[in-house]
Parts: sequence; C-alpha cells; structure tokens
Amino acid sequence: MTLRAGIKMRIGLLVLLGTGLAAQLTTAQDFVPPKNSRHSGTRIGVFGFGVRGGVDVASDGQFILGTTLDMGDLFTDRLRLRPSFDLGVLNRANTYAGSFDALWRFTNDEEVATPYVGLGFSVAGHDACGDDPQCPDLWINLSVGFELRYRSTFNWLLEYRALDALDRHRVFIGLTTRRGN
Repeated sequence: MTLRAGIKMRIGLLVLLGTGLAAQLTTAQDFVPPKNSRHSGTRIGVFGFGVRGGVDVASDGQFILGTTLDMGDLFTDRLRLRPSFDLGVLNRANTYAGSFDALWRFTNDEEVATPYVGLGFSVAGHDACGDDPQCPDLWINLSVGFELRYRSTFNWLLEYRALDALDRHRVFIGLTTRRGN
C-alpha cells in the first residue's frame, strides 16, 4: 500500500466514523399531527386511510386485500363513515366488494385501544360476473374490530367482517392512519 492510499483510507475511515457519530448524536424528528379540537356535528372529508389483508374463513380461505378511507363523522366524532374496497384472490374466482360502513367507536382516539362496531352495505361481484344473473349483488355488512396504537400517526387494525347477511366471514389485519390527537 502506498502512502497516498493509506492517507485516503484514513480520511475515509474518519469521515465514516464522524458520520456515524453525528447520526448517533442527532435525533430524527417525529411528526406529530396537529391536535383536533373537540366538536359536535357532522364533518365530511378525507381524514385518513388504511390498508389491510386477511382471509375469507367461510370459503376456501381466499386471500383478501383491502383499503379503507376515513371519510368523516356523522353527528359525533365517535360515529365514523368508512368506504372500503376489498379484492379476493387465490383458491377460487377473484372477488371484489366495494363497501360503505358507519362505525361506532367506543372510546376516544387518544386511547391505546379503540374498539368499534359497524354496519353497512357492499356491492360485490366476482370473475365472470356477466354470466351470473345475481352478480353484482348487494350485501349487508357487520364489522367488529379494534385499533391498537402503533405510532403517533398509525394504528394496527384487527377486524372481523360478516358479509352477505352473515353468510361470509372475513378476518383482517392492517394499518390505518390516526387522526390528529
């Protein structure tokens, strides 16, 4: 090794050591959403979203991918409006369901765990829907679940959904954004 290569190596090691030390000394900023003021009444808008995955336990274990939106409050901040879309794949014909639910949250958003129950409807279909006279179909939904605080801006979601007047059963796990609190 030449003298010049040794100097470059020492400089590189010093820069690497300095960068590592600087990274240890500085702390990353944690985004904290603004506090929501207490309110009563109806608010409509997009306040959050969620993604989830699960299985349809009443069928052959079809894998379900879904997304949800937090679209606002109805009369109080505990009654939430939530549209969602689910896509079922594997183990049979692909299925889809677009849903609109009203969820009653039993606790405030500031709690570590927020249980809820919901009622709504879905428009559901499957591959080759054009050949089926009952497709698309209108389903009645019942949702029971809870959100567990994960970070200041995210919650874990665990949910059971009974669809099609309690004829289909789905279990989901996912992440959802938190409203400012």
